[in-house]
Amino acid sequence: MNHSMRTLAVGLCIALSTAAVVPMAFAQSDAMGSMSMHKDPMVGGAAMYPSKNIIQNAVNSKDHTTLVAAVKAAGLVDTLSGTGPFTVFAPTNEAFAALPAGTVDNLLKPENKATLTKVLTYHVVAGRMTSHDLEKAVMAGGGKAVLKTVEGDSITVAKSGSAWTVTDDKGNVADITIADVIQSNGVIFVIDKVLMP
Repeated sequence: MNHSMRTLAVGLCIALSTAAVVPMAFAQSDAMGSMSMHKDPMVGGAAMYPSKNIIQNAVNSKDHTTLVAAVKAAGLVDTLSGTGPFTVFAPTNEAFAALPAGTVDNLLKPENKATLTKVLTYHVVAGRMTSHDLEKAVMAGGGKAVLKTVEGDSITVAKSGSAWTVTDDKGNVADITIADVIQSNGVIFVIDKVLMP
């Protein structure tokens, strides 16, 4: 895997660790049901500062220790500290805990580094996409937007009522619980499930 892919994977892990259980950024919507952006949201009990990069913010989130460990195991820390920009869909510790027993432990083994990197980079889209950008893409796509990930496969973002979801290639659906966690090198959207390529 090339350096930029590894960097994106690291960023994803860090972003995941940064995005913790916090009041939903999507909870506030206007009459048209559009997403609203919150300035400097709290994630995992820590303020997320747009002047800091994904890694600098993520390491402060107490709710993303699993993601941080995964990013370290995949060797992606330097990548997500880079200029990017990246859009990261970051699962919480609870999302990782919901995977079948033994999944996380197996992914963290050195011999499974390639698989771990594949899973992590599947949560990263190149470029900076805010909720406004996602809304435009979803509207243009007739209710859904298919986004190519750094891993190479696609995820689908859709809106149903006031809820926003991300669906992976296997049909698993994650809810976006916190939107627009702005970083100096990208944007994080916190999700409640781990996506699988």
